[in-house]
Amino acid sequence: MALKRTNVYADDEDLALIKEAATRDGVSEAELIREGIHRIALARRIWDQPFVEDGETFDLGGPLTREAVRDAVTEGFDERESRNRGRAA
Repeated sequence: MALKRTNVYADDEDLALIKEAATRDGVSEAELIREGIHRIALARRIWDQPFVEDGETFDLGGPLTREAVRDAVTEGFDERESRNRGRAA
């Protein structure tokens, strides 16, 4: 991937958090900033194709409660964080 240099302004508090995270994860601050830029670029992207077409459905095995969704998201987040900590170790 070709990288292009750019300048941004950031709050001192945000920069301190990035510095702490970089030290904790054993990566450079620049790597974390690039990851943040990439994530927001993808989150704000306008896709050419819709994720789900009209009439398309997913069988989730029945109705889902708010708690079931919250538990599934929390479990997925915890698993990802665990993998990330293992990678940085």
